[in-house]
Amino acid sequence: MSWIVFSYSLPSKSSSSPRVALWRRLRRIGAISLKGGINVLPARDECIEAFQWLAQEVQQAKGEALVMRVERFEGLADEEIIELFRTAKSEEYQEIETQAIELEKVISSNSLLEERSSLLETLEKLRKQHTEIARVDFFDCPDGQRVITILNRIAQALSARGSAPVEIPHIAIAQYQNRQWVTRPRPYIDRLACIWLIRRFIDSNAVIRYAHEVVPGEVAFEMKDATFGHCGNLCTFEVMTAAFGLNNLGMQAIGEIVHEIDLCDGLYAHPETAGIDTLLRGWLLANLEDAELENCGIKLFEGLYAVFSQQQS
Repeated sequence: MSWIVFSYSLPSKSSSSPRVALWRRLRRIGAISLKGGINVLPARDECIEAFQWLAQEVQQAKGEALVMRVERFEGLADEEIIELFRTAKSEEYQEIETQAIELEKVISSNSLLEERSSLLETLEKLRKQHTEIARVDFFDCPDGQRVITILNRIAQALSARGSAPVEIPHIAIAQYQNRQWVTRPRPYIDRLACIWLIRRFIDSNAVIRYAHEVVPGEVAFEMKDATFGHCGNLCTFEVMTAAFGLNNLGMQAIGEIVHEIDLCDGLYAHPETAGIDTLLRGWLLANLEDAELENCGIKLFEGLYAVFSQQQS
């Protein structure tokens, strides 16, 4: 296995600020420190680039930096190095886990709306911290999954206090294959998510039309008198995932983000929500055509599904 090594030195008379800043950056990019003060990352493109930027910062601070590729460390097996990475991440995950367990303890069945809002803010903060750690958890520390399980349990507990559950009848996917679908023009968050769901899980060759009127035989969604629309406090995407039995954790995370952007009821907190909403608004402001919005939306949700499925598998 190949590794990228970063070694640096700063002028002895320099202030502590550059040293502290470099230490924080090294931790943020997921590097570990071995004997002799060398910092190590796996030989991946993003890791090489991260070390190259750090080397440039060191040189700007009048210091010296060296970035090199190492195939093997004498006296230190790859598995031992991998375990060092996992141990470092385990310590970071455990910090979040401690806070998450405390948060879970304060959730009570009679929580007021204002209290739930505050708890959701705390949950969002913890999820953001987890996302930042998971981004550089190169060797899948098992503690990450345990923390995700706790955070999801907290989210479900808070969601249960938000409103009464809605029962959605199950539908066989085969019933909706080889059908033509229709929804309103200028698709936004809920409709784009539904379009991705249709093409990803129901019918990859589905014909989807954008119009305000439904032609007989079409399956309408997220519009007036639609087959699939909002139900109770559920957005259309949540209704469709429930109806077709697509209830894995990756879909659940996407559903919560879609729900919050679409309904803005403060029921779910995800650190990605604001950025996704801004991106979608940008597409509309750029006057993308319906077909372009569809293509961009499919790529967006495919990427989100890949990330959430990996984090929660």
